[in-house]
Amino acid sequence: MSIVVQKFGGTSVGSIERIRAVAEIVAKTAAKGHQCVVVVSAMGKSTDQLVAMAKEISENPSPREMDMLLTTGEQVSIALLSMALQEKGLKARSMTGWQAGIETDHVHGKAMVRHVNTDAILNCLNRGEVVVVAGFQGLSPNSEITTLGRGGSDTTAVVLAAALKAEYCEIYTDVTGVFTADPRIVPSARKMEEISYEEMLELAHLGAGVLHPRSVEAALINQVDLIVRSSFVDEPGTWVKEESTMEQELNVRGIAHDLNVARIKVLGLPNHEHTLTRLFSLLADAHINVDIIVQSEHDQETIDVAFSVAENEGAEAERVLQSAKEELNFVKILAESGLAKVSAVGVGMMTKPGVAAKMFSCLSEAGVRVKMVSTSEIKISCVIDRELAKTAVQRLHTAFGLDGHEETASGKKN
Repeated sequence: MSIVVQKFGGTSVGSIERIRAVAEIVAKTAAKGHQCVVVVSAMGKSTDQLVAMAKEISENPSPREMDMLLTTGEQVSIALLSMALQEKGLKARSMTGWQAGIETDHVHGKAMVRHVNTDAILNCLNRGEVVVVAGFQGLSPNSEITTLGRGGSDTTAVVLAAALKAEYCEIYTDVTGVFTADPRIVPSARKMEEISYEEMLELAHLGAGVLHPRSVEAALINQVDLIVRSSFVDEPGTWVKEESTMEQELNVRGIAHDLNVARIKVLGLPNHEHTLTRLFSLLADAHINVDIIVQSEHDQETIDVAFSVAENEGAEAERVLQSAKEELNFVKILAESGLAKVSAVGVGMMTKPGVAAKMFSCLSEAGVRVKMVSTSEIKISCVIDRELAKTAVQRLHTAFGLDGHEETASGKKN
């Protein structure tokens, strides 16, 4: 019998009624002869509620204690789902991340999975049991409970599928698949039958909320076929896999957007070979992720550097650099919030010219001024004013021939 890994997000298990519906989906999969490993998130908004309670106690709670607290949410879900499966006559056993053999590094809150010991899960499967695993969590080398960061249940499912050599991994959420744009903004967005790992990874990094980027990266590295589908509607989803029979005639496969963007400009930096190294090392040490970087040289003596960060990290980025002003020896910092990033993604860009020209022309005709640009082989991203993001996404979706008439769904995965 083949192993299938199924992951259900917080919305999918947000109530007792929803947990019973999930049990029905799992039961149907088991009835087809598959050995089932089910990964679940915490119910609904319970993680947010736990975070809020912690903040009432402490403005700066211990990362270790936060992991101890937050992992309780998934333990509620796995126990209730196992009970629901047992009520349907299936053998089922719940497991925390550490009981399931998920071994991580030492970092609390953002742990990386280092190894999966599958012995306990395989023993249960061989006894005919459905294994229900708590997503988002693992155990460090010194036996400390760790979490993988928000959205980490996707990663749990993929690494388990890879370690167990599962036939495929289903990611159940509240949308029916991966769309060419957010259907809440573009009603004509089409659900894709297939998308490549590389395209999905770019879309995930650029703001598409349907899959966590780390899970897509893990799927790519381990060649795990993913299916994104709805736990609310019984219809085919979107396969995320190696490029095969996809729409090769399209230069662009999807339009993504991110509304959480700020820009920092550092003016009058010394034009030395170590200047950028030190500047971005300071930000890295503060765990601030930098996205787009633009450097301009005034003369042989000074340069200006602009970069984008998540808006919720903009104030911290400014603080870190201001505290090192004497060391960096810059003239001043300018910070700008209220920005967005819109991106066009597609493997067709590698072989077909003109995508950048069409994108800039489309934005210009819509009255959208581009503040920063970043490119790769399969994507072009532009930073623009946030208030124009919706217009930009809609215009680009039409310009690149992505409008369609298929049934759409709204919402994003928790």
